[in-house]
Amino acid sequence: MRSRTCRAVGLTSVALALTLSTAGCSGGFGATGKGGSDTLNVLMVNNPQMVDLQKLTAEHFTKKTGIKVNYTVLPEDDLRDKMSQDFSSQAGQYDVASLSNYETPMYALNGWLAPLGERAAKDPKFDQKDILAPLRKSLTAVDGQMYAQPFYGESSFLMYRKDLFKEAGLSMPKRPTWQQVASMAAELDGFRKDMKGICLRGQPGWGQVIAPLSTVVNTFGGTWFTKDWKAQLDSPEFTKATQFYVDLVRKHGEAGAPQAGYTECLNDMQQGKVAMWYDATAGAGSLEGTGSKVAGKVGYAPAPVDRTSSSGWLYTWAWGVQKASRNQDAAWKFISWASSKEYEQLVGRKLGWANVPAGKRASTYQNPQYVRASGAFAQATKDAISSARPDDPGVQPRPAPGIQFVGVPEFADLGTKVSQEVSSAIAGKQSVSEALEKSQRLAQEVSDAYHSR
Repeated sequence: MRSRTCRAVGLTSVALALTLSTAGCSGGFGATGKGGSDTLNVLMVNNPQMVDLQKLTAEHFTKKTGIKVNYTVLPEDDLRDKMSQDFSSQAGQYDVASLSNYETPMYALNGWLAPLGERAAKDPKFDQKDILAPLRKSLTAVDGQMYAQPFYGESSFLMYRKDLFKEAGLSMPKRPTWQQVASMAAELDGFRKDMKGICLRGQPGWGQVIAPLSTVVNTFGGTWFTKDWKAQLDSPEFTKATQFYVDLVRKHGEAGAPQAGYTECLNDMQQGKVAMWYDATAGAGSLEGTGSKVAGKVGYAPAPVDRTSSSGWLYTWAWGVQKASRNQDAAWKFISWASSKEYEQLVGRKLGWANVPAGKRASTYQNPQYVRASGAFAQATKDAISSARPDDPGVQPRPAPGIQFVGVPEFADLGTKVSQEVSSAIAGKQSVSEALEKSQRLAQEVSDAYHSR
């Protein structure tokens, strides 16, 4: 998740009330709209991998297919807001949009997306089976159809300075626990001038502080909701995990932690200001890239655990086609190119193999050129994605899938509100118990809504 999910705008209740039959009035594959099948409107998040795609499209896709692509590139929050408005009303302004494994099952259930599984299966060049199984499953709706194709995928792991560990006489365990990480953070805090022990997101947002915090909650034995929708944010396990997280970042975390998200932690790690960073596997390419002060000095370990065997999250930015689109043949040509092995090869040749939008295809990790360029983190990334368990991320059954989120529409708003309380605790403005007492009341509203249905 720039990683991916900042203060994201969730699906509106009005949008969710739209029925499948209303959405189903739109055209199907093969239809052609006003602009003709030679023009596509693509709504896209402004992550670096997508910016690369935008630069390569005209010469390497349009020139070959004759299909012109008009991109609208927006920050994550703005993207989700515009996408939910356009797709829920089936206005058809955008043919294709960036969406994640959080939105895809819900958009599909509401009839806003055209199914892509059968189209992919009939396209042998695309090689659907090469897509990593956890990503395929996360983009599949209850009817068994895939409704989006991944552009890149990620999990989470622990990044650490191998050189500092060696100097300090520390060894990273093969499967670190959070207690071990806290001890190592204390050892390395101040090891060099202005050096902090670890960077953890503290910035408000359901995809900022809530993403890593939820993985800690899971492995400490907590959950947002029980299987029968009882809110659990003030439970002993949720409280213990949150207290641990807040204490760790306050004692040994980065400067300005309440405002630090993915980007800030990435910068701190690149600049050598922190000894460890727990976050998205997608950050590794930047750490090993040109301009990084720590390239070649970083080690990668599995997401720390407590009571579970693994705890990494699962996330993908993917492509979905609006069901109302009248350019769906062209839309599939674009998606099958942007998510293809061919495109990965293109990025490797033109921009460098460390910049490949990886984490989605098994073949990527068998490519000698990619492995040479990304050997420090390639296998660790694949292992993290493969071990992610969105249907069983903790120690108890869940009412909805998700590791760093709860896969229901209400979570975007709930997670953002809870994140503000947790971030306030990190800032020292309230205690963890006060933050979770307020958060429990917020979660209870969602709980009550599900119990009343």
